[in-house]
Amino acid sequence: MSANAHSFPKLPRGPDVLGELLHSLSQPLTSLRCSLELSLGHSLEPSRELSIEEVAEQQQESVAAALQQTERVIDMIQLMREYLDAEQPGLSAHLTALAPVMRSVVEELASIAAVCGIQLRLVGTCTATLPVPEARLRLALQYLIAAMIEAQSEGGKVMLLPGEGPAGTVLRMEGERSVRELPTRPNPAGATSASASVLTLRRVRLAIASRVLETAGASLLFGEGDVNSTEFVLRIPRRVGASAR
Repeated sequence: MSANAHSFPKLPRGPDVLGELLHSLSQPLTSLRCSLELSLGHSLEPSRELSIEEVAEQQQESVAAALQQTERVIDMIQLMREYLDAEQPGLSAHLTALAPVMRSVVEELASIAAVCGIQLRLVGTCTATLPVPEARLRLALQYLIAAMIEAQSEGGKVMLLPGEGPAGTVLRMEGERSVRELPTRPNPAGATSASASVLTLRRVRLAIASRVLETAGASLLFGEGDVNSTEFVLRIPRRVGASAR
C-alpha cells in the first residue's frame, strides 16, 4: 500500500466544508418549495380534467417528495453541526480506547456490508487511546468504514488491519481495487445533481472523520484515487497511543 498526504484530493476544510454544504442545500430546498407549491396548487385549483382520486394521488406524491427533500436538508444541517463539533479539541478526561470502539463499529456495519455482498473484517487489535469522547470517535470510524463499503463492488472485501510499532499505532484499511464508479456518461439534470450531492456528502463525512482524528492528535492519510479510494492509513503517535490499562 502506498499512501501519502498528496495522493487523495484535498478534503474540504473549515469554511469550505460549510460552503459546500450550503451550496448543496439549495437543490433540496428548491425542490421542497416546488413540491409544496405544487401540492398547494392542487388543493386550491383542482383540475376539472382530473378525478378527486387523481388529485389526491398527486397531492400525496408532492407531500412525499417534500418529506424526502426535508430529510436531505436535515441531514446536511446535522453534518454542519458534526463538523463544528469535530473542530472542538478533545479533553484529557475523555481518553477513549480505540480497539473496543473499532470492534463495535465493525460489528454494527458488517451486517450492512453483507446485504451489499461485501465482506467487512477486523484483523488484529491495538492498545491505542485517543483524547476524544467515545461518541465522536465512533462517528469518525463509522464515516470512514461506511465510505469504504460504499466504494466497493458486490463481492468486494474491506479489511481493517490495526498494528503497533515503536512510533505508535497504525490502522490500515484496505479494500478491493475493483470499486464502484460514479457515472461518467451524460445524465439528466436531476441525476447529475443527485450524483454531485452524493459526492459532496461523502467528501464532507470524510472531512469530519479526518478532523475528529487530527484534533485528537492522530493523522489520516488516504490512498491513491478519488473519493472512491480503496485504502487509508490512520497513525496514532506513541505520545497519544498509550497502553490502555
